[in-house]
Amino acid sequence: MRNRQSIFAYTLLAVFLLGGVAYMLAPYLTEKTPPARQVDVPETASPEPITKEGEVVFLRDGKKIVKIDVEIAENDAERNKGLMYRPYIPDSTGMLFIFPEARELGFWMKNTQIPLDIMYVDAGKKIISIQKHTKPFSEESLPSNGTAQYVVEVNAGFSDRNDIKPGDVISF
Repeated sequence: MRNRQSIFAYTLLAVFLLGGVAYMLAPYLTEKTPPARQVDVPETASPEPITKEGEVVFLRDGKKIVKIDVEIAENDAERNKGLMYRPYIPDSTGMLFIFPEARELGFWMKNTQIPLDIMYVDAGKKIISIQKHTKPFSEESLPSNGTAQYVVEVNAGFSDRNDIKPGDVISF
């Protein structure tokens, strides 16, 4: 009888010890994946839908398809904020992102309230891919699928309405 009580006590002690070790190691055993791009951006809405800083003309075979007014994001802070916190932008406007060099890019829709078409453009100003009808507030990375130096963001459906596709060229 005493032997049986000793075995039970040792088993109970072993269970508590293993449980304690597992509890202490749990935070180190879970995988943590950082988001594609972490940004510290103040959570304030932009008072203007778009501040016109330039124009982008979309071309096919040297002929104008359509022209839009754009706000230009050419430094890290402007590129990181993008179109976040804006409740709308007019159909004939967008944002042009200019990067210092061409590379694989990926954008996300965190804190972006409106669906967009995201056009990735190479160093020669040719559209290489379009992410259409992006999902507002999504933290999924939307890749360029090639080397891009410029990105044009417009309202969702803009590229379909204007028949803009990869291979077309932009001018600004």
